[in-house]
Order: sequence, then C-alpha cells, then structure tokens
Amino acid sequence: MKMKKTLYDKIFDSHVIKKYKDSYLIKIDRMPGHEVTSAQAFSDMELNKRTPWNINQLLFVEDHNTPTDGGYDSITDANSKKQIDTLRNNINKYKIKKFYPLSDDGNGIVHVVSTETGFILPGTTAVCGDSHTATYGAVSSLAFGVGTSEVSVVLQTGVLRVQKLKNMRIVVDGILNSLVTPKDVILYIISKISTSGGTGYAIEFAGKVFEDMSVEGRMTVSNMAIEAGAKVGLIASDKKTIEYFSGRKFTPSGEEFKKFSEFVMSLKSDDDAVFDKEYIFYADDIEPQVTYGTNPAETVGISKKIPDNSNESSLEYMGLEVGEKISDIKVDRVFLGSCTNSRIEDLRMASKILKKINKKQHKDIKQVLVVPGSMEVKRKAEEEGIDKIFKDAGFEWRNPGCSACLAMNNDIMPSGEHIASTSNRNFRDRQGKGARTHLVSPIVAIIAATYGRFIIPKEILK
Repeated sequence: MKMKKTLYDKIFDSHVIKKYKDSYLIKIDRMPGHEVTSAQAFSDMELNKRTPWNINQLLFVEDHNTPTDGGYDSITDANSKKQIDTLRNNINKYKIKKFYPLSDDGNGIVHVVSTETGFILPGTTAVCGDSHTATYGAVSSLAFGVGTSEVSVVLQTGVLRVQKLKNMRIVVDGILNSLVTPKDVILYIISKISTSGGTGYAIEFAGKVFEDMSVEGRMTVSNMAIEAGAKVGLIASDKKTIEYFSGRKFTPSGEEFKKFSEFVMSLKSDDDAVFDKEYIFYADDIEPQVTYGTNPAETVGISKKIPDNSNESSLEYMGLEVGEKISDIKVDRVFLGSCTNSRIEDLRMASKILKKINKKQHKDIKQVLVVPGSMEVKRKAEEEGIDKIFKDAGFEWRNPGCSACLAMNNDIMPSGEHIASTSNRNFRDRQGKGARTHLVSPIVAIIAATYGRFIIPKEILK
C-alpha cells in the first residue's frame, strides 16, 4: 500500500538528492535575498573562486536599511549605506538579473516582491537569509529562513543539507467574524501553543478558516509561523492559488500555465496522512487580538484584561500592570506595514475601516506611518485612491521598505512609547530601544490611530 503523505513530505521528498544517516541533501529552487544577509555569502563565494549556481534562480531587493521617505541620498547610517553599496557591487559583478534596488519600480520588501512577481511558485523549495521566508508556505512553497553560512552554500551550489522536520497540523474551523483578520488568527494560535510550540515541526494550517482566506491573508498567517517556533508554515493550494499566480511576471503562461495549474491542485496532504501533532481551534473563539508583552505569545483578545499569570519582566518593560484592560492602553504611534501586513488587501482593509469611521488622526497620536510592501502595491493603492484616504486623515504615506518593523532604518520608534504595529515581532527594542510594541491587525491599528487607544472594533463599527 502506498504511504499517505503530508504536503510537507510531498515537497520535501521530491527535492531529496541524497539521504545521510540523520539528514538529507535537498535541491533548492529559489533564493531571494536582501542587502543585510548577503554580503558574507558573496565574500565566501569570491574566496572560493566560484560563481552563483544559477543567476536565474536568484532575486535581490534593498529593503531593510532603506529609508521610506526618500532615496539613496536619504540614508544617514554609514553601515546601512555600505551594505547597500556592497550588494550593488555584487549584483553588477555577477550580472544577476532579478535585482530591484531602492527607488526602482520593482522594489519592495523581499517577501512581498518574491510572491507578487511569481518568482516563488507553489511546490518549489526556497531559502532566504531572513526568518520570515516562511511566508511562501501560504502558496505551498517549502520555504524557510537560513543563516548567513547557509545562504553562502546555496548561493554557490543550489543545494542544502537539512534535517527533516516532524509534521504538525493546526486546524481552525468555522467562520470568522467580519472584524477578525488573518493576523488575529495567527496571534491567537501563537498565544495558545506558545512561541516554542512549533519547534522541530513543519506546520500545516488547515480547516475552513484557511480555505476561506484569500491568498494574501494566508501569507500573513504563514509569515508568523516562525513566531510559533516553526521553520515552515504551509497551506494547501487551491483554485485561489492558481488565480493568484495567473499573469504574474515570472509565472508560466499559455499551455505551460495549464500544466502548472494541474500540478498546483495536487499540492495538498493526502486525506489519511498522519501528523505527529495536531491542534484544533474554532473561529467563534477568536476576536481581534493585541499583544501586551515582549513576545507574540503574550497576546489576549482586545476585550480582555492583562492576565494574572503575566511575566513581570515583560509588563515592566511595557509599562503595564496585571488586570489592566487592553482597551485602556493609550497608543502613541501607529505603524501599518511590514512583510506581514503591507499588501494591497491590508491597505484596502484599513482604508475601508478609516472611511467608515470618518475620523482623522487623534490629537494624542504623534505619528501614523503607512508603508506599502512594494512599489506595485503603492501604485495599486494610489490608482484606487487609498493613499488619499490615509493622507486626508493626517497619516504619512511612504515608499516601500521594512520601515518601522525593525530599527535598521530611519523609521525608529522612541523609547517608552506604545506602538500599535501590524508587524510580526514585539521583542524588546525591536522597533527602537525601549519602544513598546503591540502587534495588531490593520483594523485594530487604524482604529487606534483615530481614537488614541485600543478600541473594541465592534463597539464602533456596528
């Protein structure tokens, strides 16, 4: 009898080149990259007197160190400028074709650009020197972040030696409330299984909630699988996946697209596939979520209070207390962006809420940054008038980039201030030394921007 396989096993097994005693050599199909984690890899390759294994399977952007309020000349940090200069030199030296530098029409955050161009395709393996490479699992790509030494190996050889992960399935059934988003779903899951719950596993997200989600919504979920400790966060492909890739820059076309579509529909776990671990959750139990601590698992529903068993050190850093209502927390700044929530659907969602509220930036809010995930997203938003809705409310409409997700550019959040952020990490000093990050959905973020604090969405959007 043929053994039933999970989606992870199907893609992994089809890429195995050689099996060792406790590991496997697998073929890597794609490697996107950026200016921060690529320099050492190129340097190692030069020392080895080698060239890239296949320049057609490489794609690079400038995103981490880049300013969102100007071009190259706006970079103020010498190290940031050096990293960008180094990447540009390497791109020219090795004649890498898929390169989208700062201010280029194709520029943006690496995990947004890689999918919107069709560079990452279902059924492929992909690595990048960035932990949120797990994003591509939303389109059934076996993708994971790697360290600089592994980036170097793949750059030179197109293969990587890895250990095989165990399989975990997380099922969320039911129908979400209209104000509950994919961001709320993944924050809820992490709060239940912890930031180490997925360690050693490839997570597959399944159930009606994920079947009903758009492909971009699924990307938000897979993006944060790493925050649950997993290297991989997969979702089965379906007709939505095929529609998403139709007509994209690097997607097959014509007769090849028909073959591609048939293959895509096969990318799902067999009905009786066995998972090593499984969790089942229900949509009715999920409301808009807000983090209150210093890791993504320190999360509760927006209508709740900070739990009695909260970590004292986390609360001290955040300037909060046990028993405090989430809806009583005042917000100083708002960031709508990052590889988690900067796609066109995120901006549409936020602008729709803003239009419905019909309010401007609250007088106590010092700054609201709206940062599209790519130039393509920015163009679409401006064609639809979304930028005008944000600007009329007093928000700052910026160019693409990682921006205030992490303190590696000019968009650094001040110490002691509470930030409603649609990014993926709320670690200490992540958005700036002493900055107090609350991870939220675009809906919760935009409401906080107009009310100056966290508001339960259903109380004002009846």
